[in-house]
Amino acid sequence: MSKGITIKMIGPAYPYRGGLASYNERLAKEFIACNHQVTLETFRLQYPDLLFPGKTQFVDGPAPDHLSIVRTVNSINPFNWIKIGLRIKKEKPDMLMIRYWLPFMAPALGTICRLVRSNKHTRVICLADNIIPHEKRPGDNLLTRYFINSIDGMVAMSQSVLDDIHQFRDSLPHALCPHPLYDNYGPKTDLIEAKSLLGLDRHTNYLLFFGFIREYKGLDLLLEAFADQRLRKFPLKLIIAGEFYTKPDPYLKLIQQLKLSDKVILRTDFIIEKHVTRYFGASDMVVQPYKSATQSGVTQIGYHFEKPMLVTNVGGLAEIIPDQKIGYVTEPNAKAIADALVDFYENKRKAEFEHNILEEKKKFSWANLVNAFMTVYHEVKK
Repeated sequence: MSKGITIKMIGPAYPYRGGLASYNERLAKEFIACNHQVTLETFRLQYPDLLFPGKTQFVDGPAPDHLSIVRTVNSINPFNWIKIGLRIKKEKPDMLMIRYWLPFMAPALGTICRLVRSNKHTRVICLADNIIPHEKRPGDNLLTRYFINSIDGMVAMSQSVLDDIHQFRDSLPHALCPHPLYDNYGPKTDLIEAKSLLGLDRHTNYLLFFGFIREYKGLDLLLEAFADQRLRKFPLKLIIAGEFYTKPDPYLKLIQQLKLSDKVILRTDFIIEKHVTRYFGASDMVVQPYKSATQSGVTQIGYHFEKPMLVTNVGGLAEIIPDQKIGYVTEPNAKAIADALVDFYENKRKAEFEHNILEEKKKFSWANLVNAFMTVYHEVKK
């Protein structure tokens, strides 16, 4: 095995919850498996409670095994940023891998990166979820520019993110690697067993909308599609599994107006990690009716559990879901989504799509992502 490098990672991790934290922990383990030395620094304060839309930022349970995770970063304290930047500058890791997903984090992360880079040894490489956020606010571009000008290179998970970077910096070294599989949720749960564990009717079919509920994710489009009269002939219900990160009233009102109360199952608390397999196991297909997107971790959970998926033709979603092979890519409107759902059940496409997923999922390995980082690292090290 080749000699590894020292890597400092900064981003969400235990005890914070959610896909970003799970992703960073899984990536850290893959770096270690590839013989690199890794320390993961997460937030002492990630979001002030006033700005956090959910019920809690934290998970219950023990820290992940075999990882060094320390809580250091305060996202709103400039003195903290300077202290951390100067310390890591002195430590001289070979790579600082920094996660960027929201302009709110740009002042803290950009300041740390600038200080660390000044040691002329550490290469700062960003893993970018979004360059331009889904939910735009005044000042986003200014903040993002501050951060982008503080890094040496970037790894993106969709072409749309790479395209966005050119608005801020033309010649940044970069690599493209699709979002790897979320393989940390354990093995698949049998369909009947999963329905039983969730208290669902074994003779009913289920579609799944999974993850935090935000306006850009298009749940309203899915509800309108699900009200299509053509779907009434199937023993079919929709599971909405995930916490509201926006006001729930418009969605609850829409369910009433569309007469879907007996067709929709609301499980709108945060879904803990060990229960994720149940929701995917009980479902025939995962539906992501997004109005905007870059990439999505939900698709990579779907791949892991070998579930057909429907995505809309926005951002990078269509890049990783081959239309009519493992699912559907539709336009982001209720009619197109309903047409695909009708086709799925009328033409009994489930077995065909599940078979095709077995080959398609091989593209999304964590080793490929580590290789992407190392490619950028060696390019900027020259």
